[in-house]
Amino acid sequence: MVTTSTTSRRATVDDLYRVPDNAKAEVVDGRVQVMAPAGFGPNRAAAAIYRSLYDHERRRGGGYAITDNAGFRVDLPNRKSFSPDAAFYTGRPTGMKFLEGAPVFAVEVRSEGDYGPAAEEALRAKRADYFQAGTLVVWDVDLLSEDVVRVYRASGPDHPTIYRRGEVAEAEPAVPGWRMPVEAFLMR
Repeated sequence: MVTTSTTSRRATVDDLYRVPDNAKAEVVDGRVQVMAPAGFGPNRAAAAIYRSLYDHERRRGGGYAITDNAGFRVDLPNRKSFSPDAAFYTGRPTGMKFLEGAPVFAVEVRSEGDYGPAAEEALRAKRADYFQAGTLVVWDVDLLSEDVVRVYRASGPDHPTIYRRGEVAEAEPAVPGWRMPVEAFLMR
């Protein structure tokens, strides 16, 4: 994650509309944090999860499947936005503007830089922010681990449900009835 700040003032969500090349970014701790692009595997995993969520939306309704690089405007003391790799949102459509409020379900797919003690702490803090903003379920997808999907819930944020290859993951209660085989988003 690369942090940029060109002035001493605190960044706002409106600053995200001016990030060069429309790069993926979030406002955290008063700064615009630009995120590195995802590699092949993480991008494909996020795309497969989004597609499955989109199919669920079309069949069952109840919300909107949201793909990578969408901005969710929130109002936390240290965070003003999220940009998950995939999400499910039950708020109102906002046209060309960022979505208002947190998604009920957020997916964070680990990229190359998302490993080690500092990355673990950043991911833990981001999950805490998601839950504080109203997200019910966060997936931590790790394509390099046997524990491919860790499902964190606001009701028990320190006790993830773990899904491995050959299993079918879920996002209850955020996306009722939606299930996805772990194999469907692994690198091939």
